[in-house]
Amino acid sequence: MSGSKISGSDGLGLIFLIGFMGSGKTTLGRKLAHRLGYEFMDLDHILEAQAGMTIAEYFTQFGEDAFRKLESEVLKQTPYLANAVISTGGGLPCFFDNMEWMNAHGKTVYIKLSPKMLATRLQNEKDKRPVLREHKGDDLVAFIAGKLEERDKFYNRAAVVTEGLSLTAEKLEWILRH
Repeated sequence: MSGSKISGSDGLGLIFLIGFMGSGKTTLGRKLAHRLGYEFMDLDHILEAQAGMTIAEYFTQFGEDAFRKLESEVLKQTPYLANAVISTGGGLPCFFDNMEWMNAHGKTVYIKLSPKMLATRLQNEKDKRPVLREHKGDDLVAFIAGKLEERDKFYNRAAVVTEGLSLTAEKLEWILRH
């Protein structure tokens, strides 16, 4: 049901989780959706299914511009249930009018973590995240800090901005309901 703001009196509507890669959007999103009895959707997985290849392969074959266009189309053309938790790609809020679209169609939640904590979480995921392959240690922290500086102006447009370090599905549900 894309195209209109969906939220019933019995639920929270669409909840878009945004933040840097490694912030816990997918893990927390699954737990929150289970807790609320909502559908969980990972836009990266939907994009990969539609493209017939991994995001890394798509990025390599077609480039970032084509990827960002496809990512925006997947966001806006995916049929959502009335109540769903949606995990987005880390860069999705920063391109086109994606952040505005998500704010107009649901509630956005920015899961915020420090560059150092993100680097710790991402250190062992370099095979899945090609943009990180060349970075390690302090260089990885600096790379993430630079990216966050670019992206924070978009991320901070979220309806809810919350520290992700000790965030649980229970805490996030409470935040969303109050």
